[in-house]
Amino acid sequence: MNIKKIIYAWISKTFMGGCSNYNSLEVRRGCRSKQQARDKFQQGHIPYAKGLIFFNPFTAISFAKKYGFPLVIKPNVSGFSRGSHFPIRNYKELWKAIFLAKCWWPFTVVEQYLEGKNYRVVVANGEIISVLQRYAPSVKGDGKSTIRELMKKENTIREVMQLYPVISPLKETAQTRAFLKKQGFNFESVLESGQRVTLFYRISLAPGGVVEVINKQLLPEVNQALFKQVLNLFDANILGIDVILEKGIEFDYRAQKCIFLEVNSRPYLKMHAYPRYGQAEDLSSTLALLDALDIKQSDTF
Repeated sequence: MNIKKIIYAWISKTFMGGCSNYNSLEVRRGCRSKQQARDKFQQGHIPYAKGLIFFNPFTAISFAKKYGFPLVIKPNVSGFSRGSHFPIRNYKELWKAIFLAKCWWPFTVVEQYLEGKNYRVVVANGEIISVLQRYAPSVKGDGKSTIRELMKKENTIREVMQLYPVISPLKETAQTRAFLKKQGFNFESVLESGQRVTLFYRISLAPGGVVEVINKQLLPEVNQALFKQVLNLFDANILGIDVILEKGIEFDYRAQKCIFLEVNSRPYLKMHAYPRYGQAEDLSSTLALLDALDIKQSDTF
């Protein structure tokens, strides 16, 4: 085994556990950069967020002055939302996000951000095989329990549902404390019945985010065609497509604000078996077809 294969094996084991590997090296390389995705989206007339890649932080500041807030900052290469920060609403948050994102990668992306419903759509073999709505970590009040108590109750539910370790427990961290403080809460705050409070700024599994399985049949034909078009644009066998829609994926994308964020050539399929809401789908028949493919240079990064 040469050094490149050793490095790739380490990357796969360390960062890509539970991720699929059904695309050729050429396709995977064509999906790595956020700029590559935007170029493809533009080529296919797919709605996407205006953005740019920068090294100099003042480039992002100029972008903010031109397009305004909210924005998202993220490394130009990453996964699992690592190093991503959103929504950014002011220059103080922007400077902080730039610094933290550059801890992951020197070249950074700044993009417009749409506050709406966040989805991961997996398309494979020309068909939509799974749709997940993604949620930031949060708790829902019952009128008597503190946020700390609600977090413990939610963690118990997750344990009973056997969602660990794919879905993470809610944690009392300095970041969570600071985020609650910005909203006027702390861990001892008692929420009104039905009141929902977000615990972390980012929609991601690591800080305790969860997913909900969405019935694929709810998608209008025009939306289904759009996601299949994205798969064809990248000439891929499978893609995890991240998209935000203002009203929801069950409504015609043309009748609402909609931005495609990025594509994942090695989508994390494991999370589809561990939804907090909805019924897990059986993807085995589709994956069996993908397993039968002869993937070129699948062991090369």
